[in-house]
Amino acid sequence: MKLRNRVAIVTGAGGGLGRCHALLLARLGARLIVNDMNAAAADAVAGEIRAAGGDAIGVAASVTDSDQVAAMVERATAEWGRIDILVNNAGILRDRSFAKMAIDDFRLVVDVHLMGAAICTKAVWEIMREQRHGRVVMTTSSSGLYGNFGQANYGAAKMALVGLMQTLSIEGEKYGIRVNCLAPTAATQMTDGVLSPDALAALDPALVSPGLLALVGDDAPTRAILCAGGGHFARANVTLTEGAYVGGTDAAAADRVAAAWDEIGARAGEIVPAYGFTQAERELASAGCDRPAMAVAR
Repeated sequence: MKLRNRVAIVTGAGGGLGRCHALLLARLGARLIVNDMNAAAADAVAGEIRAAGGDAIGVAASVTDSDQVAAMVERATAEWGRIDILVNNAGILRDRSFAKMAIDDFRLVVDVHLMGAAICTKAVWEIMREQRHGRVVMTTSSSGLYGNFGQANYGAAKMALVGLMQTLSIEGEKYGIRVNCLAPTAATQMTDGVLSPDALAALDPALVSPGLLALVGDDAPTRAILCAGGGHFARANVTLTEGAYVGGTDAAAADRVAAAWDEIGARAGEIVPAYGFTQAERELASAGCDRPAMAVAR
């Protein structure tokens, strides 16, 4: 019961991976807001949790509707007085090659995955800041981290969530808010018809959810990307190579960049920057400038 009395919201939890997340968090002692667009599905999962001795409420809401999300957050705070954990899991697919993809389907996928996560996180952010404790999990994907054919919209949204996580982890750190990403591989409604029956069986979504405790517990890291599937867990990182100083603005400088391509991309000595300005600091140092103070907007 390592999450006893913690209050968690899991979006898109009426089935599949979200349901597995909600059930596991409840077994660990958390009180759950089970969110889904489908009210019956949300209520059914909440009922499962209560039948097992847990505490849960089903809430039907669209993550893209700010008013519905605000009402969901108010329901949680009215019932339990706080919100400790948000798992942004809700999502959709509209797979098609980019050449054949309608821009409306691109916009819809970005709206649900990226804007939905931003809306939900914004709704709990001030609560977490005031209580000086919070855990936020963004659901990214290998499609965003590395690309997949036919998923330009999905991949763009999922990589954008990594960028959102990187910044929010910095802004939330002094308030005890830790923000991480989970990149799951799981057999869900979204992967039905894509994988073989054997692969679908091996990729039971319940095998992903155990990774959540590491991301939302008291000792959780921040700015981590946890890749999970089939009971296997790994870490992904956005890295920066040492690179090479070329200088100049003329055509010869362009030739030097091309000629130094292998040195620029050499991975020996690459780092995981603590913040985005690390790149500029390195570039200015390479040009012989003193390290500047990082400008931080408050």
